[in-house]
Amino acid sequence: MTAPSTLSALPTDPPTLRRMTAARWRAVLDAPAPDALAWMTDAARAGHAGAQALLGQWLLDGRGTAPRPRDAFAWFLKAAQQGDAMGMNMAGRCYENGWGTARDLVAAIRWYRRAADRNLDAGLYNLANQLASGEGLPRDDAAALALYERAAAMGHAKSATKAGRHHEEGRGVPVDAEAAFARYRQGAEGGDFRGQYHVARLLAARGRVDEALAWLGRVPATATPGFLDEVGRLLSASPDPRFRAVGIGMRERAASAAPASR
Repeated sequence: MTAPSTLSALPTDPPTLRRMTAARWRAVLDAPAPDALAWMTDAARAGHAGAQALLGQWLLDGRGTAPRPRDAFAWFLKAAQQGDAMGMNMAGRCYENGWGTARDLVAAIRWYRRAADRNLDAGLYNLANQLASGEGLPRDDAAALALYERAAAMGHAKSATKAGRHHEEGRGVPVDAEAAFARYRQGAEGGDFRGQYHVARLLAARGRVDEALAWLGRVPATATPGFLDEVGRLLSASPDPRFRAVGIGMRERAASAAPASR
């Protein structure tokens, strides 16, 4: 395959690829999707692990092409086998969810551990989820919390929200309402819709209604239809008409988005 003209000045040979600057990678990401996909395919075939992991993500998401989960998994695995932490994490995700391969929690956890060993925040998060759920590993709330906290310290918003839940519910740690609030706020400020909901919930309980409503207003931008419907049902039962109105709006948005999400 020949790289398209818009990216023809970029290299695809392994030695030069290893020296590519962040600005040149950004040029790939900013190019038209079919052009970027073609260039990434050339670079991935040349053996560049980062390009392999990125190509896998685009193929999984269907960016620049129809979704191709089997091909995505194959590229994630190639990147992982070269020591690429994101490739390891995404190989784990494919094994956990059965994306492009048979579901295999043992294999998923093995790759999550390897990604976590390289201090990848997403790898820490996914390994923590296994420990917290007790599905693929014996449940260990304290160990899960330690991993969430490590990832949260790197700015991983979802991990901060999960840590907040552990602190609020006393999972692997004594109940600490202030620590829970702080972690939920971190998750909310990082863009996690669950963190935004939980910080709104705690603000409302403290009588800070205007702040709570402001956070609730940010939830629909990234929340899943299922989450919007669930939270919308809770808010619709509120005695406060302002929260009821937000809840009704969330449920309406969930209903309108549901067909497209199937």
